[in-house]
Amino acid sequence: MITVTLYTRAGCHLCDDAKAVLEAVRADDPFALAVVDIDSDPALRARYTDEVPVIAVAGRKAFKYRLTADELRARLARERAA
Repeated sequence: MITVTLYTRAGCHLCDDAKAVLEAVRADDPFALAVVDIDSDPALRARYTDEVPVIAVAGRKAFKYRLTADELRARLARERAA
């Protein structure tokens, strides 16, 4: 199963929007979802502080700031075909 990781932080409305898209797609197209608060790790905070949300698919950065359900579905399909 593909793992999608959402790098997020509290109070980030774009992060909330991204999570809603992830959950909606996940309902029809299952994948494992990991949600990581970047403020819990100084290295992650330094790496992603100005970019959240960041979404990684199968360990590779795929999106930042915004994504659509169609973009995510297409990325998951490419990952499964690889």
